[in-house]
Amino acid sequence: MKTDILIPFILTLFAGLATGVGSAIAFFAHRTNKRFLSFSLGLSAGVMIYVSFVELFNQAQISLSAHFGLKAGMSITVLCFFAGMLLIGIIDRIVPSVENPHEARSVESMNILPPKNAKLMRMGLITALAIGIHNFPEGVATFVAALENSTLGIAIAVAIAIHNIPEGIAVSVPIYYATGDRKKAFFLSFLSGLAEPVGALLAYLVLMPFVSPVVMGYVFAFVAGIMVFISFDELLPAAREYGEHHISILGLVSGMAVMAVSLILLS
Repeated sequence: MKTDILIPFILTLFAGLATGVGSAIAFFAHRTNKRFLSFSLGLSAGVMIYVSFVELFNQAQISLSAHFGLKAGMSITVLCFFAGMLLIGIIDRIVPSVENPHEARSVESMNILPPKNAKLMRMGLITALAIGIHNFPEGVATFVAALENSTLGIAIAVAIAIHNIPEGIAVSVPIYYATGDRKKAFFLSFLSGLAEPVGALLAYLVLMPFVSPVVMGYVFAFVAGIMVFISFDELLPAAREYGEHHISILGLVSGMAVMAVSLILLS
């Protein structure tokens, strides 16, 4: 496999396996650092939102306008952007709200409810499956961005990795309640993150034979829509659920600033 393909795969694998970090935190940390999680989730959202609007949407518009003309190119960019939002929105609707995988859960809750609560097993498995489904388009986003621009790929991979840490906690806690087995809870949490490299593999198999500036324009606009939806629907609400609204906004602004400076320095 060529180096220019290997690096996007490695970044996607890194982002996906961060669910295992969240699972480890759930088992070994003594308390939830809510301020840190709130800031980190806001930071992740800031990186995704800034990259989506400033880089991906803009590059998509330039590529598509060069091929279709200014007005048609802009229209197609907007349509693909909202199509990305629609896809991730439909995926989100698959998950019943009572079993939402993005619900904030704390490390302390590991010691509140007794293990071997069989009623929670279904919730844990559905949460793992739902997070796997959510992670699939995120894997596509990370891979495609890294393929085109390694700086963007690294930024998005780090942002998604941060976003996946609380998801690892969300999978581990109910499965541990249900089974009393830390190894099984960690394994299923770890497994749910593998959906991201699977998404990258599918993107490679489907997109690579057809890669062109026009195809990348479509994909960039689509990915931008996915990441903006994730930021507003998952990351920022989760940051607020940890009870630190102002810190999450500080993280949001910091993420945008770090991304802006990085793009300037590395351009």
